[in-house]
Amino acid sequence: MTKEIEDWKATLRDLGVTSLIRPENQHIPSKESHSVSPKKIKKSEHVDSLPYEQPTDPARNPPIEIISACTNLQQLSEAISGCQKCVLGTTRNQLVFGEGNPDAEMMFIGEGPGRDEDLHGRPFVGRAGDLLEKMIIAIGLKRSEVYIANIVKCRPPDNRIPMPEEVRSCLGYLHKQIELIQPKVIITLGATPLRELLGITEGITKIRGTVQSYKSIPVIPTFHPAYVLRMYTPEVRKAVWDDLKFAKSKIEIPN
Repeated sequence: MTKEIEDWKATLRDLGVTSLIRPENQHIPSKESHSVSPKKIKKSEHVDSLPYEQPTDPARNPPIEIISACTNLQQLSEAISGCQKCVLGTTRNQLVFGEGNPDAEMMFIGEGPGRDEDLHGRPFVGRAGDLLEKMIIAIGLKRSEVYIANIVKCRPPDNRIPMPEEVRSCLGYLHKQIELIQPKVIITLGATPLRELLGITEGITKIRGTVQSYKSIPVIPTFHPAYVLRMYTPEVRKAVWDDLKFAKSKIEIPN
């Protein structure tokens, strides 16, 4: 796949358009395949991969009781360090838990780790991470003053969108992080965290600029930094700047 097509596909995904994107590994018959007799098709071509079976031990499948009992982020990180509730846990290099101020007033939530994040064990490194840090600095904060996490904590192959079962396996960890941090405002980056955290399926272009809510915490949706890098126009940059300024105003309101 050429870089141009990859960028186009990623841009659609960031905007929340998935119906035009063929799921990974989905077979599309070629013109030649229509003339092939069923007897000539290998049996293996009809055999789907076996569903992933979750492990039963608490190290690889931390029970809800252990997660609920965690009273700080360090305990939570240790509790899920060996998680393999979904297949992503078996293919990662490193679990990317999240990082930042455990008492942060502002929390950023992205989709999932990419290649660089998987190698370093940190969220938002590389070019997208550099831009996110510049965005944070632009509103008068430091990266160390906010908290950054993702919907899933292990890298999906080829940076694809996390599958529903992968999100279900991991989302409880993010819920617990939010519970422990208690931020004053959450900024979702791109369409995936908006959909998985809040159940909003409308495109990010329609939702950004609005205020949503997660358990009484204001949620400000904005574009993912990777999308901003691909669509580096004055209009996109202004939209993100407006969103971040609005989010900053939420933590400046006196208690």
